[in-house]
Amino acid sequence: MTDVDDSKKVPAGETQGSAAEGQCPFGHGNTTPPTAGDQNQRWFPERLNLHLLNWDAPERSPLDKDFDYAAAFESLNLDEVKQDIVTAMKTSKDWYPADFGTYGGAYIRMAWHAAGTYRAFDGRGGASTGQQRFAPLNSWPDNVLLDRARRTLWPVKKKYGKNLSWADLITLAGNVALEDMGFPTFGFSGGRVDAFEAEEVYWGPETEWLANDRYQGDRELDNPLAAVQMGLIYVNPEGPDGNPDPVLSAKDVRDTFGRMGMNDEETVALIAGGHTFGKTHGASTPDKIGPSPEESGLENQGIGWVGPTGNDTLGGGPEVTWTYHPTRWDGEFFHILYAYEWEQMESPAGAIQWRPVNGGGDDMVPEAHGEGRREPRMLTSDLALRFDPEYDKICRRFKDDQEAFTDAFARAWFKLIHRDLGPKTRYVGPEAPSEDLIWQDPVDAPAHVVTDSEIETLKKAIAESDLTVAELVSTAWASASTYRNSDFRGGANGAHIALEPQKNWEVNNPAQLSRVLDKLNEIKSSTGIDVTLADLIVLAGGVGVEKAAEAAGNSISVPFTPGRGDARQEQVDTESFNYLEPLADGFRNYDSGKHVLPAEHVLVDRANLLGLTAPELTVLVAGLRVLGANWDGNNDGVLTDRPGELTNDFLVNLLDIDNEWTKADEKATRYNGTNPHTGKSFSGTRADLVFGANSELRAVAEVYAADDAAEKFIQDFVDAWVKVMEADRFDLHR
Repeated sequence: MTDVDDSKKVPAGETQGSAAEGQCPFGHGNTTPPTAGDQNQRWFPERLNLHLLNWDAPERSPLDKDFDYAAAFESLNLDEVKQDIVTAMKTSKDWYPADFGTYGGAYIRMAWHAAGTYRAFDGRGGASTGQQRFAPLNSWPDNVLLDRARRTLWPVKKKYGKNLSWADLITLAGNVALEDMGFPTFGFSGGRVDAFEAEEVYWGPETEWLANDRYQGDRELDNPLAAVQMGLIYVNPEGPDGNPDPVLSAKDVRDTFGRMGMNDEETVALIAGGHTFGKTHGASTPDKIGPSPEESGLENQGIGWVGPTGNDTLGGGPEVTWTYHPTRWDGEFFHILYAYEWEQMESPAGAIQWRPVNGGGDDMVPEAHGEGRREPRMLTSDLALRFDPEYDKICRRFKDDQEAFTDAFARAWFKLIHRDLGPKTRYVGPEAPSEDLIWQDPVDAPAHVVTDSEIETLKKAIAESDLTVAELVSTAWASASTYRNSDFRGGANGAHIALEPQKNWEVNNPAQLSRVLDKLNEIKSSTGIDVTLADLIVLAGGVGVEKAAEAAGNSISVPFTPGRGDARQEQVDTESFNYLEPLADGFRNYDSGKHVLPAEHVLVDRANLLGLTAPELTVLVAGLRVLGANWDGNNDGVLTDRPGELTNDFLVNLLDIDNEWTKADEKATRYNGTNPHTGKSFSGTRADLVFGANSELRAVAEVYAADDAAEKFIQDFVDAWVKVMEADRFDLHR
């Protein structure tokens, strides 16, 4: 659902309507204290942002460290919670009068816009951590007035406290609103844990709201973005860059919804289903609305966009009510879409929208407040569904088959608000559906979980095979490191690395991978032990680490907990899984050449998705280098005379003060190094040299490169290794 004002573009972060226009709020010209922003970033805009590796640290949370939110949610009487939401939904406030006597439409839009920030390329966005409460999302033009919708739910949040997160409440409220207006939802799962700070996400290169600098060539949207303009969820409702062309709008709709993981049928169902309810707000001129929540004065207590209310409410710009009964579930959207021919009009806010020609339906749609009536209206992005040939086919089928439309919307809505919650094993609550859905990345539970004695037998067979440390370690890393804590996808569970499409990804060295997997299957067969391939891959990686430590003179045991299952090929959504393919992986010194960011930035980004800290990033890269886990056996960053042994040599040699490095190519992607005192020569990439060049990473590296750190390095490497191997073990670590 869309309610966005593109009648004016405002520089991002620029305050509108502040009390002393043009004056520094701190009274010192351009000088600001550290609390006003990252001063280092001001001075050094290309600085590597390592805060990503400490985002939402436990210290930020006011909740007890041992608090189990999933158990807390399970303890709720969900029926009581839902009734409290209904009460809030139907308790109209003078400062935000409820349209049509209910906040139902606002709650649906709120949940949609919270979940709809999700993007499939990197799994970021979505509803899971309640980011809609924080900048920049709380002040996006597309989220205008949603601050009020959330505020009406405070009595519910206050009542249930820590047992009901904002992230769950926002999405649950959307579900409850749909049910209250007669729609049979597919189900609901809780378990979304709140963050307590804004997540630093790349939402686009623009510095102005609603600007558009994110396209290349023939309207090719930059990855990983999934919206057409800064501050929008999906598309401009008036058409591409304000051009009211439904056919061109359809192209944008298909691209943006596809990047959110939705196919054509799901897209049509979502738009038509969502626009069955409520309205947009553009009944006043833009000069009558105040600044966004993040820019609003303290006296407004986090409420932004202060302006007219009731039938004069100004939100985004369009002034549209789609259906005759905007608080009832039905198929009117399609019937109205096809019942009339449409002409352009302007809203009072100056936004382009559409109405029936010749005054059609002019007394059919109720005003949100009072007894007035007017004609139905549509957005350009709505008409796109009629005028795009493929969308049109789906629309006509849904128009004639209400049951099919209802089922499609139920499933698409459920997918929308659960896409970033992870696999079904993370679902909690009495309304969580039992059906397996392919987008959940289902994995069969193992028929047998290997015992301690079986594990020892397997480890012995792996160690005695001809598989090298590099092969064992790199295969396990390739399997597990697909994990993303943004949407809880990927990881070693399921052994997807043995299936299409992952087994053929360039980064996984398909020829080598095939040999390793064949050998592991031979070991499984020869021992007669019923072990899943997923478990065997991780176990083998641990054997490789143990062998490497032993070769360096250290006896260690890598913890291993069995219980992973194997996925079947028919359980894999190939297109969706391809989003997990890394264009670059600094842990393996792999670069496809298709990434626009410098390698060190991509490395930190991947570490962030893996949930790693700066020390964990450091020991993992350093360890993987000396273990020979580089892509295709390349020698970049292998700064050791004893490859295959688990040592801190990478860091020791990188920080040698006598090293001399020079660029090996014009783009400065690779470097050559020499040590005039030892006569040694070596090579490295940006993902190597950053540990000596970046002041903050160097501070960490120095700890592990010191003479007293050899034992600590090995232990910390093992701990970080296990963390990655178990990242998707939600049965162990929710």
